Amino acid sequence: MSENIFDNVPDVIPEEIFSLLLKDKNVRIERIVSQGQRTPAGEWYDQMQNEWVIVLEGEAVIEYENMEQHTLKAGDYLFIPAHKRHRVAWTTATEKTIWLAVYWL
Repeated sequence: MSENIFDNVPDVIPEEIFSLLLKDKNVRIERIVSQGQRTPAGEWYDQMQNEWVIVLEGEAVIEYENMEQHTLKAGDYLFIPAHKRHRVAWTTATEKTIWLAVYWL
């Protein structure tokens, strides 16, 4: 049975929604839905896995610990190496941001 990445997105997103789409021993694929959420100030992701992320809808800003920022709009993607400290600095509050994230070792 096929599914659609844009299906089952709630109208109200009080917290980011992480949906596991596929997982095996080496890779994990998630759909993430945001609307105005961001990583709290002073907090950083420091992941053991590499991450490749694409914004399918909406807008967001990813910030690295060195303050380098990447603004992502629909169709933009970014590779984040393992242990590259980063955070979601901003997601648009006026529309949903739908991400597809792929994690691997």
